[in-house]
Amino acid sequence: MKSRYQNRIYPTDQQRKDLAKVFGCVRVVWNDALALCKKSQKLPSNGDLQKICITQAKKTRERAWLGEVSNIPLQQSIADLGVAFSNFFASLKGKRKGKKVNSPRFKKRTNRQAARFRKGGFSIKADKVFLAKIGCIKTIWSRPLPSEPSSVTVIKDTTGRYFLSFVVEIGPEIKPAPNQSIGIDL
Repeated sequence: MKSRYQNRIYPTDQQRKDLAKVFGCVRVVWNDALALCKKSQKLPSNGDLQKICITQAKKTRERAWLGEVSNIPLQQSIADLGVAFSNFFASLKGKRKGKKVNSPRFKKRTNRQAARFRKGGFSIKADKVFLAKIGCIKTIWSRPLPSEPSSVTVIKDTTGRYFLSFVVEIGPEIKPAPNQSIGIDL
């Protein structure tokens, strides 16, 4: 079973600038990919979207600044868009439990900002977390992680606070039965 552990971080001024670049690039890649999906007749695959919105976009003059940040959060943005579309279509068909899910929307600068790093894009070193092309960020650990995280999401909320949200795998808790009697057949 997967669980989330969220911790507060205090980036330096330079790291705040770098995180702002990452958030902006993730938002632009999401919006470009969503615009491309809305224009096309058939939903493009994640690989095609990555080629167009990341690889080819970096080669243009208008989007050359996408190369200044790590590729990992940009690729995760495309993957998250694919999950959002699959949840939307499953909701339309009634295969998804709960209330109906709306189609993915364009991201705004004023909302909560987030960028997800998967394995290879981050590492934990003592009381700091290293993020690719950002550096070691001072983290306030409220509790230790039960296992190695599979991904970490950097979040900036609307009030300007920064958080790291770790996804970790935890084992199912075995609860003892309320009536601990033993039956013996003679």
